[in-house]
Amino acid sequence: MSLKTFHLLFVTASVILALGFGAWGIEAYSSRGEGGTLALALLSLLFAAGLAVYGVRVRRKLKGMDSQ
Repeated sequence: MSLKTFHLLFVTASVILALGFGAWGIEAYSSRGEGGTLALALLSLLFAAGLAVYGVRVRRKLKGMDSQ
C-alpha cells in the first residue's frame, strides 16, 4: 500500500469517526440536555467537515502520483 493510499484511507476513517462522534453527541444532548455535550458534538462535526475538505484537496494535489 502506498503512502498516498494510506493517507487517504486514514483521513477517510478520521472523517467517519468524527461524524460518528458528532452524531453520538447530538443524541446524547437530546436525551440529557448538557451544553458541553452539544459543544463537543458541533466541534466534532466541524472537524469532520474540515478533514473532508482537506482530503479532497490532498486527493486533487496527489492525483498525478503513481499508486504502488
